[in-house]
Amino acid sequence: NTYILSGGNLRISNLDKDQDAGTYQCLAFNSFGTIVSREASLTFAYMENFKTHRRSSVSVREGQGVVLLCGPPSHSGDLTFSWIFNEYPSFVKQDTRRFISQETGNLYIAKVEPSDVGNYTCVVTNTVTKTRVQGPPTPLVLRSDGIMGEYEPKIEVQFPEIVHVAKGSTVKVECFALGNPVPSINWRRMDGIPFSRKVDVRKASGVLEIPYFQQEDAGTYECVAENSRGRNTVKGKLSFYAPPHLIEKPQDVQKPIDDSLVWECKATGKPKPSYRWMKNGENLESLERIQVANGLLSISRLTLSDIGMYQCVAGNKHGEVYSNAELKVIAVAPDFSQSQLRSHTMVKEGGDVLMECRPKMSPWGGISWRKGSETLQESNRVSILDNGNLRIQNATKPDAGLYTCVARNQFGVASSSGTLMVKEPTIITTPPSTLDVTVGESIVLPCQVTHDPSLELKFTWFFNEQLIHFGNHGGYFEKVGGHSAGDIMIRNIQLRHAGKYTCAVQTKVDSISIAADLVVRGPPGPPTSIHVEEISDTTASLSWRPGPDNHSPVTTYTIQARTPFSLGWQAVTTVPEMVGGRRLTATVIDLSPWVEYEFRVLASNAIGTGEPSKPSKQARTKETSPKVTPANVSGGGGSRSELVITWEPVPEELQNGGGFGYVVAFRPYGATGWMQAAVPSSEASKYVFKNDSIQPFSPFQVKVGVYNNEGEGPFGPVITIYSAEEEPGRAPTRIRAKSLSASEIEVSWKALPWNTSKRRVLGYELRYWEKREKEEAASVQRTVGNQTSAIIRGVRGSNTYYVTVRAYNTAGAGLPSVTVNVTTKKPPPSQPPAKVMWNTLNSKIILNWEQVKALENESEVTGYKVLYKRNRHSRPSVMETNTTSVELSLPMDEEYFIQIKPFGEGGEGSSSRQITIPRIPGQSLVDCFLILH
Repeated sequence: NTYILSGGNLRISNLDKDQDAGTYQCLAFNSFGTIVSREASLTFAYMENFKTHRRSSVSVREGQGVVLLCGPPSHSGDLTFSWIFNEYPSFVKQDTRRFISQETGNLYIAKVEPSDVGNYTCVVTNTVTKTRVQGPPTPLVLRSDGIMGEYEPKIEVQFPEIVHVAKGSTVKVECFALGNPVPSINWRRMDGIPFSRKVDVRKASGVLEIPYFQQEDAGTYECVAENSRGRNTVKGKLSFYAPPHLIEKPQDVQKPIDDSLVWECKATGKPKPSYRWMKNGENLESLERIQVANGLLSISRLTLSDIGMYQCVAGNKHGEVYSNAELKVIAVAPDFSQSQLRSHTMVKEGGDVLMECRPKMSPWGGISWRKGSETLQESNRVSILDNGNLRIQNATKPDAGLYTCVARNQFGVASSSGTLMVKEPTIITTPPSTLDVTVGESIVLPCQVTHDPSLELKFTWFFNEQLIHFGNHGGYFEKVGGHSAGDIMIRNIQLRHAGKYTCAVQTKVDSISIAADLVVRGPPGPPTSIHVEEISDTTASLSWRPGPDNHSPVTTYTIQARTPFSLGWQAVTTVPEMVGGRRLTATVIDLSPWVEYEFRVLASNAIGTGEPSKPSKQARTKETSPKVTPANVSGGGGSRSELVITWEPVPEELQNGGGFGYVVAFRPYGATGWMQAAVPSSEASKYVFKNDSIQPFSPFQVKVGVYNNEGEGPFGPVITIYSAEEEPGRAPTRIRAKSLSASEIEVSWKALPWNTSKRRVLGYELRYWEKREKEEAASVQRTVGNQTSAIIRGVRGSNTYYVTVRAYNTAGAGLPSVTVNVTTKKPPPSQPPAKVMWNTLNSKIILNWEQVKALENESEVTGYKVLYKRNRHSRPSVMETNTTSVELSLPMDEEYFIQIKPFGEGGEGSSSRQITIPRIPGQSLVDCFLILH
């Protein structure tokens, strides 16, 4: 065989079972030392063949139990077993009646049945080599001398009295019994604890399997085999064990020569592990300086020979674990190259200072200090500490200077120097204070200091121990102190700025601070707990709790109310009229009955009025009889025999209660008794009394009162209202209609007398329609009063119209007059005047134009209107002429706008385009002439 070492791996070729089986360890070494690995065991798996001779047949009665032995051949490595029934691949299936032990390989049949007769062959598989061998077949035959009777279980497969189980492994224990009837197999713990959920009890039967075995699974287990003839049990103990596991390991260390070393090694395990120590692969024993005891290794007075690799080995009978650590022993002369003294150290006068001296040296030697060239002597202020550092307390100016630390051991001496500077202390000269300020004001918080001029100052401010970031906080805070003072200004102070302000001053040698308390006075905070204690129809008693007074006593309280009918919050009248700052109750008066109110309270002090309280809960005033009568009572009109009475409804907030309505009282003028009617609706605004005996347009005295659930209220003032009148009874006479123009008709009539019939005439109604239309489509035009003529405008030219006139009043229109007809005149000329010409001469404007000819369906031109005005927006002046020219005597220093219209009996025709005559300054000697087409 051949051994090949590749890196840390060992490769063995041409393995030999006898030569190569055994225990192996790896050794790793270099200039620092040697360590060994844990042990590795090499074993060889194999399996020989069964002895080839035949097995004799097994003869049993039906109902009897039987065991068929496997007897596996010589082997190494774990085996699994199965059985062939008669021929491959017919394998025996395990159930409650048949069981194959994976410990022995034997086949157990609890109760033989005729179908079991046949040849049984044991098949053995090596789980490592994966080889499989078959034993000789064992014939099973039935005896002919009868059937086996019932008998109690006989346990044939039982687990050992004690089974050792490793932590975290899966354990399987077997139990099977022969018997008739076939026994049931059950498992239980003797301590009565139920199985944990990881144990599948349904799967158990002949094998109890516990995965991931832990300490709590250890104990005595019982297998119970039971049938109708009896029961049998077998017990066994599962014992927990755990190989060692390290929980504390030695770490690499570097120690100065002559120092001492203690390493501790701790491990868990069951049984409890034992410990041994190795150095460079060799076991260590206790010897003089070296002591080994129960996981502890201690070495005193270290020498260079102690350098090396050390291993702690913790073990019990189930295994070993190794841990490695390196020990370095250092012997070095003093060296400051990596840790020089600070070149400059500052301290304030009266302060304490520590000058560090940290040379590298091994072993640690002696440290001394010099100031200047003289050795430093220790005193009650100056001391050299055990670690070599120099401490100076309550420093004075003479302590300043050059200091040198000197280090020495048996290998040499070294030194390092640095300068100590003593500075004047920083002092805040502003005394602590309490400042008082009103909301909206600005204030400077001073922080004045004296300090060493060679040191830079840093000012930091805190508000209630929170750092102030200048530039944030809404711009309220601003630094105003310059370089040597830390003053800050707070602008437009708010209540939230009250509190403790701290100025902290820092230099390189010291830091100090001073605090000022800022009290901010402002309007009071909102009162709380507004409560309506008692409420009547017009009053409410209120109570409240004071809010914060913000450092200025409350002088007065103001109460406001709100209802669904008010515009926002309104001031109310109270008793007392002025509610002083010490009072926390008041009565609100002059409230409206039966209205839901909310109240709020505002507090005032010398600085101002604060925010209002939260509103009280809504509270409704009590009901009372109504006091307000409806406004604007009037009426009249309506149909025949009716008296119509109207009014404005009383608003809900003045109704004083539910069930609100109106009482209408009326009587003929001069009568003594009143007639009354109730109108049971708060929204009603009208009452109509109808009676055939009512004469048209008779005067009545009327008054309207109010009532609600609480009773009747007052009546309003008495007013006179007339009953409905009848429409006029006669038609107008002497109707005349004539056409004024193509678009206008004048109508006249004789007025009707208004006499004893009491049928008033309020005016006249004209109805007119074209000849080709029906009367139903007539247009209507009304006059007011006793007019006896009217002009109808907007009619069409050359058209015949029918016209009637009737009188009207509030009852309607009366009888129509006779119908008259009238034909409107022809329309005016549609052509505008053309070729308008103008010139000026001696302050005159002379205009000429062409004659306008009327078309066949147009009225003849009887003349022209000349419209002239000085500017675009003034009213024009009009001049009429029946010729086609005109002379206008006008001053020439103005601009003029002129238009010309023809007219005839049909009215005015179309206008010429507007002519603009420019302003001509001075007396014009030149004639201007223009023709406009």
